[in-house]
Amino acid sequence: MAWNYPALTWLAVRALLDESSMILVRKHSVLPGFNLALGFTLLYLSLIVLIPLSATFIKSASLGWVDFWNIITAPRVLASYQLTFSAALIGAGINTAFGLLVAWVLVRYEFFGKKLIDALVDLPFALPTAVAGISLATIYSIKGWVGQFFAPLGIKIAFTPLGVVVAMTFIGLPFVVRTVQPVLEEFESELEEAAASLGASRWQTFRLVIFPTVWPALLTGFALAFARAVGEYGSVIFIAGNIPMKSEITPLLIITKLEQYDYAGATALACSMLVVSFLLLFAINLLQWWGGQRHAKR
Repeated sequence: MAWNYPALTWLAVRALLDESSMILVRKHSVLPGFNLALGFTLLYLSLIVLIPLSATFIKSASLGWVDFWNIITAPRVLASYQLTFSAALIGAGINTAFGLLVAWVLVRYEFFGKKLIDALVDLPFALPTAVAGISLATIYSIKGWVGQFFAPLGIKIAFTPLGVVVAMTFIGLPFVVRTVQPVLEEFESELEEAAASLGASRWQTFRLVIFPTVWPALLTGFALAFARAVGEYGSVIFIAGNIPMKSEITPLLIITKLEQYDYAGATALACSMLVVSFLLLFAINLLQWWGGQRHAKR
């Protein structure tokens, strides 16, 4: 009996293709169809994100360009921008450094009370912002547990811009720790051992082996901590002092305009903050993408 090998080969290829297509169909059929899932996704994003943001821009558009520009460039507003964004950047930078250290300790070491410390990292998530602000103002005041040690040195923390940095640092720490921690847990310790066996020092191992892997997660944590700090209100107003041109944050100005029924002015400030925050986060994401591409080429 003569075998038609080309025909048999074609049938085998067809069988493999049919099986592969069935696997793909099964993978894509776990959730509802693409059209239905996409529809629910767009509806949810529209109700939660797009419509409120669009309403903000539409309301601010009721102002003329001259009035809009005068509102967002008023001296008091510019001073609040400077404090809000600079304090948020400083707080996010502090959290980036110490958040990496905290995540490293929680992942690499076993010690008594580790689970308690791991739970305390999430405390800023669970603690009401007003309670956090009152607690920080009490602790860092001149007669507080911590502030009393800085007062003789001429350093006043509560009711100053330094207090704003403290509050923004407090609420941003969990974002960095919880972003970096899973990456460190999945990191293979054999790579460190291989680097050490090749004669690399601890600093070289960290700089050339560990840090490139952690860098994207670290940038993500920085961006999340910064975004959280920029929009923070409750925990800041109690420790800031709210002195115009000195320790007044932009969210407080927005609330003040709302209390004065100046809705257009409040939305104008909100739009300006939104645009600046988006540009900064976009730059951070570009930096993260560039770092990932550079690491992939190595």
